[in-house]
Order: sequence, then structure tokens, then C-alpha cells
Amino acid sequence: MPELQPLRSDHAPALLAFELENRAYFAASIPDRGDDYFARFEERHRALLAEQQAGSCRFHVVVGASGELLGRINLVDLADGGADLGYRIAERAAGRGLATWAAREVCGLAADAYGLAFLRAAARLDNEASRTVLARAGFTVTGETRLSGHPALTFVRQLT
Repeated sequence: MPELQPLRSDHAPALLAFELENRAYFAASIPDRGDDYFARFEERHRALLAEQQAGSCRFHVVVGASGELLGRINLVDLADGGADLGYRIAERAAGRGLATWAAREVCGLAADAYGLAFLRAAARLDNEASRTVLARAGFTVTGETRLSGHPALTFVRQLT
């Protein structure tokens, strides 16, 4: 059974390996993080932990039964009772319902532990898998937008 864990400093090596291993896979459907992200990973990781400590974001990793990092799911820009949801699941773990499970889990945390009333998300039109995850996790389409120059849909899920 997977586990959702708040991001910690000791996750850094596994998280970097996860991002490097899945870089090309992620870049097929979402913008690539760029070389600078990897070159300055430790600095970036510390900055994320500082944001989390300040309460403006809530970062999580999805850890498998054997302790392997299978994904990440984040709530960013916490304000006015809401936050933006984002997630990445390893290519080797995709297609098994893990993203849907993680999205549902983080929705529960958002309401119960973080006191949020709603979550927002967006997914490109050509990313059917992500749109399906959001629908299965209880998000509804609210409009259209563009993500990295590509047509996308916006979503919301009420938590209360």
C-alpha cells in the first residue's frame, strides 16, 4: 500500500533521482524543469521546505511499500481557503490508479489538516490521463486556459 508523506529534507536524494529518471516522461506532457533545476536541486529543495514551513505550500511524496519514491503531489499558493494542486507519478507506476489515490488522499488532508475549502487544478487537453485523474478525484471543469502555450482546462474541487 502506498503512503503519502509530507516532504522532508531526507527525501532530497530520492526526489532528485525520481525527477531525473522521469524527466523525459514528464516533459512529454508538462513543461520540462530545465537544466538549472537539476543543477541547483539542493538549493531548490531547501527553498521548498522553507515555503512549507511558512505555510504557503504543502508538498508531499508518494512512497511505495518498499520505500521507493513513486510520485509527488503538491498544494501550492495556499490562500483564501484554497490552493493549486499539482502532481507527478513515475512512469513505472503510471496507469495503476496511484495518481487518483494520491489526489483523493491530498484532498482529505487539504480539508482536514490544512483547513482548505477548495482546490484548483489545470490539465492540458492532450493530457487525457491527468484530466481523468482529476475527474475521478472529484474535480469539475470550470473553464479553459493555456499551459505552456497549449490549450488546457481548469478544474475545481470543493472540499466542504
